[in-house]
Amino acid sequence: MNEDIKFIIDTAKEAMDGAIKHLEKQLVNIRAGKASPSMLGSVMVDYYGSQTPLSQVANVNTPDGRTISVQPWEKSMLQEIERGIMVANIGFNPMNNGEMIIINVPPLTEERRRDLAKQAKAETEDAKIGIRNARKEANNDVKNTDVSEDLQKNAEIDIQSLTDSYVKKIDNILDVKEKEIMTV
Repeated sequence: MNEDIKFIIDTAKEAMDGAIKHLEKQLVNIRAGKASPSMLGSVMVDYYGSQTPLSQVANVNTPDGRTISVQPWEKSMLQEIERGIMVANIGFNPMNNGEMIIINVPPLTEERRRDLAKQAKAETEDAKIGIRNARKEANNDVKNTDVSEDLQKNAEIDIQSLTDSYVKKIDNILDVKEKEIMTV
């Protein structure tokens, strides 16, 4: 295989891997009814005048499947952490007991589960678009090389099979996430 074409295919593969990683990161934020410290991953706290991720000012744990506990490293941060959780608008109602913040994760309703499944589908669609864009870019790069038409056609076939395998991976990731969301 020509070095230029190998490089183009490797670059497309990297871009597709990036789309999968991004999708997995987005799907972690879609909660499936079970409490997880990652649910508070987007929470920013005002720490002495600068916005700081919650994980850098407190320990976040899940003592059980329905509760998240936030233990600040400084007691003076309790109010700020509480405010940060409210501002993040993630649908949680934090309770402060003077020592730590406790968040009860309510069980999901059927309607909410369907909404979350739709949200997961939208994220996977975005990832598929990223993969198709990587395919298009790779095909354009192949056309701009000065190799024979046969090599170009073979490279396009390789790029298409790579694209198909990544789309299949995305569909599998979505199936797993939908099962997780819809399981009561």
